[in-house]
Amino acid sequence: MIIRPAQTTDELALIGLITEFRAALSSLRGNDKRMSPDQAKSELDEYCQKWFPIFTAEETGEIIGYLVCRVEDEVVWAESLFVQPQFRRRGVAGLLYAEAEKLAQALGGDAPYNWVDPNNNAIIQFLRKRGYDVLNLIELRRPYEGEHLTRVIKVGDQTFYSH
Repeated sequence: MIIRPAQTTDELALIGLITEFRAALSSLRGNDKRMSPDQAKSELDEYCQKWFPIFTAEETGEIIGYLVCRVEDEVVWAESLFVQPQFRRRGVAGLLYAEAEKLAQALGGDAPYNWVDPNNNAIIQFLRKRGYDVLNLIELRRPYEGEHLTRVIKVGDQTFYSH
């Protein structure tokens, strides 16, 4: 397993992984929206234009996962972390995420920040195992027209509903 910064030759693989990542996030919200390869390329181009570090996990010449770090001033955000399902539970995400932690420390911070979908139990468990906890942000919005919220989320004494 090789963890390394992304290279221009990784573009097609990254476009495919970004497409898979966005589909997985969409499914967490009960949607079946698919991102087109052109949309994924636009997302990748935006990361590159903003000089966001991108790390890849490579096994036997195949890119099997990636991590994008958004860097604003000295603050590092783990923007997106994705590993192909067949390569999960092998430490790949941990190796990728360690790069974000190293970057945060190199810039004078303690650790990267994370925005997490409350339905993404996998990343929540992953981050908890690494010692992360809720800091202070909760995103609230009205349900979209026709959106059915079925999951109960407790925040302190408050009850909210989500997908």
